[in-house]
Amino acid sequence: QLQLVESGGGLVQAGGSLRLSCAASGRTFSSYAVGWFRQAPGKEREFVSAITLSGGSIYYADSVKGRFTISRDNVKNTVYLQMNTLEPEDTAVYYCAASSRVYSFRYYRNNEYDYWGQGTQVTVSS
Repeated sequence: QLQLVESGGGLVQAGGSLRLSCAASGRTFSSYAVGWFRQAPGKEREFVSAITLSGGSIYYADSVKGRFTISRDNVKNTVYLQMNTLEPEDTAVYYCAASSRVYSFRYYRNNEYDYWGQGTQVTVSS
């Protein structure tokens, strides 16, 4: 069993920055691709970013390109999401997820991931 815990959320003004962390336990992170998703009240969960096992491939939703940066440290079993120039539209609960899939990996789909964290709240005020 792989367990994921998000942290780093909070309240920030528009234009500010936050860094989210996703810490893994139970197993090493190196065998998993990791994605970040977010969900605002009353809305569907949406893809934010993903990083492959080696970190060689990185993906971003169009809405966050140029503002967010995903990275991973397999020694620390942690994946990060650096969020800059935050906007009120970024307000949501942010979740990290892990996938052991190798072939036909659709990184932007919720059902491609096997493990999910509890989420961390990000609120951006105008």
